[in-house]
Amino acid sequence: MEQTVYPVLEYLGSLGYIGIALALMIEVIPSEIVLSYGGYLIAKGEIGFIGALTAGVVGGTLAQVFLYWLGQYGGRPFFRKYGKWLLISEKQILASEKWFETYGPFVIFTARFIPVVRHAISIPAGFAKMPLKLFFVYTFCAMIPWTILFLLLGIELSEHWDTVEEIAGRYITPIALIAFLLLLAYLLFSFRNKKQKE
Repeated sequence: MEQTVYPVLEYLGSLGYIGIALALMIEVIPSEIVLSYGGYLIAKGEIGFIGALTAGVVGGTLAQVFLYWLGQYGGRPFFRKYGKWLLISEKQILASEKWFETYGPFVIFTARFIPVVRHAISIPAGFAKMPLKLFFVYTFCAMIPWTILFLLLGIELSEHWDTVEEIAGRYITPIALIAFLLLLAYLLFSFRNKKQKE
């Protein structure tokens, strides 16, 4: 991890729960790093688990709602021009669009655990003007296990929290598999419902 990240995290950490929420809302630092640092602060006794969980879920959800609104009101031209400043590439947007068009709204939940698309999946939801309430529910529900996972990893790693990216794959891979199976189950359920209505 670049040394420039540490001062930012230390400052945000000094703000406690608000700092965690702000860091996730700004999304300059990957959420995995922010949350594992939050876990480290929990291990040190500086903050509590429930408070950190709440801050993580709220901050992460609001960050995605912001991207949803940018997709809805700014459209593709906005991201072509300014996407690089949000650390979101055209490749990520195209991949996310393909997932959204193929699997429908439920992918907003499952894609949170899948590399490449998880950071940009909110954008095509905004393009498609997906109902905000549904988008919010799926995003909020996805942020709960994501936040818990990295807080626990940060607690476990403690002083070595900054190595979380090196070991996260062994945890994210099975979660991504479960998410994909849930997506398939959702598609099967939707298909059966459609057939019954016909």
